Amino acid sequence: MAISDPHWPRADVWLARDDDDPEILVVGVPSSKASLSPSRADLTPLAVRERFGRFSTFHGETGIEFGDVKVRDAGNWPVSELDMNEIPEALVDLASGLPEAPLTLYLGGDNAITRPLVAAMSDDLTRVGVITFDAHHDVRSFDAGPTNGTPIRGLIEHHGLPGDNVVQIGIHSFANSAHYRDYCEARGIRVITMADVEYAGIAPTVAEALDRLSGCDTIYVDVDLDVLDRAFAPGCPGSRPGGMTVRQLARAVMLCARQPKVSMMDFVEVDAAADVNGITLDALAHVFLSAVAGYAARPRRPGS
Repeated sequence: MAISDPHWPRADVWLARDDDDPEILVVGVPSSKASLSPSRADLTPLAVRERFGRFSTFHGETGIEFGDVKVRDAGNWPVSELDMNEIPEALVDLASGLPEAPLTLYLGGDNAITRPLVAAMSDDLTRVGVITFDAHHDVRSFDAGPTNGTPIRGLIEHHGLPGDNVVQIGIHSFANSAHYRDYCEARGIRVITMADVEYAGIAPTVAEALDRLSGCDTIYVDVDLDVLDRAFAPGCPGSRPGGMTVRQLARAVMLCARQPKVSMMDFVEVDAAADVNGITLDALAHVFLSAVAGYAARPRRPGS
């Protein structure tokens, strides 16, 4: 039995607070039916919550304590058994019914959730920006349906998101095709590869992305954990060698969450059933809690 220490507050206890008027809203989106590779990403929202007891509410490197941030965990949406073609409409409806909060954090699930969650933000996406941390472009054709390989293409072609409003960070070698890179370039998507990240550094890279989207009213950040090097993410079907470290991704997510225009983030593509010794789930928990710490560093509303 774990020993309780009142001077070592745990992230799972924080998440269970169920505050009124939350600053951070947490929603589980357990979907995996749209995955190109077989996946049990639907198990991940619950599995990662169970890992939060291993983590504190204090970011020791920056001195940020987030235990006073008001939070509500809305639980898991009942979408795990929906067909791939049913999920988009269901998620738009569910997201449209959420209470407003400065920052909503979605625990996926596969990357197919990103398209409907962004689409639910506004009837007019011309003022919405999207940052992706991803090994992949996610602009595949719709031949196989609205899979987890299509969210960015779907937002551009079906929902009117301008390609200029998309910044993709961490694109890997041998994880995409020249055809889909051409698609991105033709539509003005800013593509930042892992080589670019390595050369410029993660903080300047994020600063560039946020500056590029400074004309947007709100920004959605899609965190696909397969942007991590395979060594840190054995539970991600799409992870490969040569990706980010957990430190790089956590720093990037924290910097994004500090920006008040960032109003929603998702964390996707972890298959809890394929993980090894909790390595990927712990990486996900660390990155997720880094977003919370980033929010805690924002200029916050009175009374919070």
